[in-house]
Amino acid sequence: MTMNIVKKLSLVGAAIFVLASCSGGETPVAVQSPSPVEGALTQGLIAYVASNGVGVLDPATGKSTVVAPLPAGAAFKVSGPVWGPAPGLSYPVLYFTVHDDRPAERRTSTGVVPYNWLFRVDPFAGVTTALAASYDFQSEGPIGLAANAHYLAFTVGCCTSYEVDAIDLTNTSAAVKVVAKPPTQTAMFVQGAAPGNSGLFAVRAFGTGLWYWLNMDAKVLHAFPVKLGTDDGPIAISPDGTMVAVSRPDHGPVIQSINVTVPVASGSPIASGSPTAVTGPVTTPTATPPPPPTKPRAVNSKLPHADGLAWSPDASLLALAVTGRIQIYNATGKDGAAPVKTYLANGGVSGVDWSGPIHGQDQASVKPGTGAQVVVDALLKATKLPAAADTSSARPLTKVFLWQYDSSKTSPIAAIADATPSVLQQYPPLAAVVVFHHWAPTGTWALLGGCTRYRVVITGSIPPAAFTFGLGSATPCNKASP
Repeated sequence: MTMNIVKKLSLVGAAIFVLASCSGGETPVAVQSPSPVEGALTQGLIAYVASNGVGVLDPATGKSTVVAPLPAGAAFKVSGPVWGPAPGLSYPVLYFTVHDDRPAERRTSTGVVPYNWLFRVDPFAGVTTALAASYDFQSEGPIGLAANAHYLAFTVGCCTSYEVDAIDLTNTSAAVKVVAKPPTQTAMFVQGAAPGNSGLFAVRAFGTGLWYWLNMDAKVLHAFPVKLGTDDGPIAISPDGTMVAVSRPDHGPVIQSINVTVPVASGSPIASGSPTAVTGPVTTPTATPPPPPTKPRAVNSKLPHADGLAWSPDASLLALAVTGRIQIYNATGKDGAAPVKTYLANGGVSGVDWSGPIHGQDQASVKPGTGAQVVVDALLKATKLPAAADTSSARPLTKVFLWQYDSSKTSPIAAIADATPSVLQQYPPLAAVVVFHHWAPTGTWALLGGCTRYRVVITGSIPPAAFTFGLGSATPCNKASP
């Protein structure tokens, strides 16, 4: 590939505007791209999740490194990983979700309280960071994780209650938010994202199987420019936004042309039920017409369903997570042609994503990191009921009060010792419930990482017991806090 193409297709541009600090300051600062280094990752890195963890693979050498190990025995259900920006960094990082799938506790048995987690991994610092956690006893965790240079989105739920959650990756203080949730909005599955700084995410409606663009910026639906089947997906759109690779239920993926531009005010509000009011075919109001549609072309009809798809930076290659391995195909090859490369043949690969060129780092910069289990288990320890409150007679009387505060600032919440009527009136708590031998917050993505800390008072069946915890650390960002 040429250096011109490399520069155009970089996931992280010459400058990313981010918020100033953990305190949530709103003054944007520019982060300059570093100067190219010898041996830079001009072909990008392939991210994957395998049975032993989340890793990255250098397509130039074939060397792979696990940057976030996972516990053995399928203890966690993982979605992702996907590449995206991180405030303050000039290179992309990895995001993945986890659902704790270990045996859940019961009234007469020990176990875990199931949470969904959103993690970020910096593969060049060897650091795994918890961004958010959400108590989830109904589903098997997030699915359909997709991201671009602006947003990350995924689906959570079960049955008819699938919701779309998203986070702004360019905002230091951003939290995971619900974008669409039944019964007030349509149940949808996230299937892919438009490239670049776009707010468009491909979704498939539950029940009808119809496809739409979900506009994260305007919170509306647009007609999807390509006709896809009710069981197709996930999809991957090339970095220049002209081609889409679609995973089919069988006979392998297909490639066809796509137009990812939508006109202003072309969408319809996310409505309850089947979104039949979406506008007609999308056209691009530009002087240069989009390329004419091409007939779908099979990559390899002998393949089964691909769990993940990703384009190389110059869109000449397509990476598939299929049959538990990574296979690389020539994007213009004939149907049935053998893959040009196969990696991690016995790795149990279930997800794949390909970054743009990374000019400021090289393969030697990749560092093995810590896994997610330490943080997951720390939350279980922090939310365990005191022994005196964890009895059949005490549990019905036990009350849990939970407050959230920014530990980078001095906060009176950090010193709360009892849930008195005056305290509850002045500082309304978050919702929390007793779950057998633990307690849990009931709000969607109620627990946040970063400088957010939580003050807890457990009372009712025991004298008031107060303590502070956070995702990853209980130490406040501002150590002078009370």
